[in-house]
Amino acid sequence: MDILFNCPHCGQELEVDSEAAGTELNCPTCGEILVVPSPNAPGVRTSGTPPPQQPPQHAHPPGHEAHVINPIASSAAAKEEKHFHVPIHEKPAESLISKPLKPLEAAPKETEKRVRVKTIRRIDCVEVGRDRFDEIVTDFLAKVGEENIISVNTLNYTYLDIGSQKLLTDFGVLVVYRG
Repeated sequence: MDILFNCPHCGQELEVDSEAAGTELNCPTCGEILVVPSPNAPGVRTSGTPPPQQPPQHAHPPGHEAHVINPIASSAAAKEEKHFHVPIHEKPAESLISKPLKPLEAAPKETEKRVRVKTIRRIDCVEVGRDRFDEIVTDFLAKVGEENIISVNTLNYTYLDIGSQKLLTDFGVLVVYRG
């Protein structure tokens, strides 16, 4: 047999096994600690008894129309009766989250460094006629650190120049490093 009662803090209707009468538990809605009442306490009913019928209340005098102030309060979802089964444990329930997981950004930093490759093309380093290739390569090598650099290799490549519609040969570097 189950006991049906309302939480004294938030008014949520709860359903608990009758063997749990007198035990403390947390309300699943508001989280407050409450004591399960006995089956014959006032305001408590068992799973076999129907809910008490309340006479309809008229909040407005006859002849006046009723205006709904809040449409959500009159919706079917608001009138839906919810029953929560509260689990009963001998000891306090364990926390569902024992320790938060590490962020994805931090996880690779703690593992062993992997071999990586970075290609820097000279054409990507030209800004408004100013060649910044040496500056960008120097900054990248300084950021990686000398102890992490495995090799620096030169390379040549061709590309189609949009302005002249010709194939041009250019250069760059391929940096192999641990990171």
